[in-house]
Amino acid sequence: MRLYAILIYVFLYAPIAFIVGGSFNAGRQAMVWQGFSVEWYGKAFSNPLITEALTTSLTIALTTAALSAIFGTLAALGLERMGGWLRSVFDALIYIAILVPGVVIGISTLIAFVSFFDIVNPYLASAWNIRVEMGVWSVVAAHMLFNIAVVALLVRARLQGMDRSLVEASEDLYATPLGTFRQIVLPLLTPSIMAGFLLAFTFSFEDFIIAFFVAGPNVTLPIYVFSSIRRGVTPEINAVGTVVLLTSLMLLVVAQLILQRGSRTTAR
Repeated sequence: MRLYAILIYVFLYAPIAFIVGGSFNAGRQAMVWQGFSVEWYGKAFSNPLITEALTTSLTIALTTAALSAIFGTLAALGLERMGGWLRSVFDALIYIAILVPGVVIGISTLIAFVSFFDIVNPYLASAWNIRVEMGVWSVVAAHMLFNIAVVALLVRARLQGMDRSLVEASEDLYATPLGTFRQIVLPLLTPSIMAGFLLAFTFSFEDFIIAFFVAGPNVTLPIYVFSSIRRGVTPEINAVGTVVLLTSLMLLVVAQLILQRGSRTTAR
């Protein structure tokens, strides 16, 4: 069984290790090793096309993470006060939003946006001579469809483990509902909100499938990488992939540490 476990981990991580190792290749061909070099990292992030795609991805990811953290927290607070069969229905809808494949979200949002544009653009063109088209905002809207559900689940798990006696004590001391939320509930929920923010940022930053459908003329970093490898894999693309990989792993580790710290704080 130990040998099987080792083989499974090799199968999972060998391709990733190959990409990371290929980013340090001195040659222009990723498949032919010609010595160790870090020059491709400098060339990759001095490429204006890559920096523009990176800026677009960061803008989308930060906006998606911030909005998802806000609306996901509000959804979790609302669901916590809901009871009966209606709560079960909304719980199921949250899980479905996470389980739906990205290609389904991409196609459905594309159809929804195109139908919306067909309705509003004639009125906007006749009244203000403007048109609504897909771009950064449409990618943010599509990414929020599942990231809100992720944040809501994290915050709800935190709410269910929270000591309700603290809220009751605050109410007994004549605190207003807003004061109780600001001084008691929000500080206890902050670790889960921050973890949800980081996870939403990671999922949005590395997404390709949904962005490919609804990005319009904008190019995110995953879309640029996909377009580039169609002409062949180069160490430059491996360098970009390595940086994205390390960034995603770092954010996931930070999110896990925040959740663990929050759990220890609640226990104390």
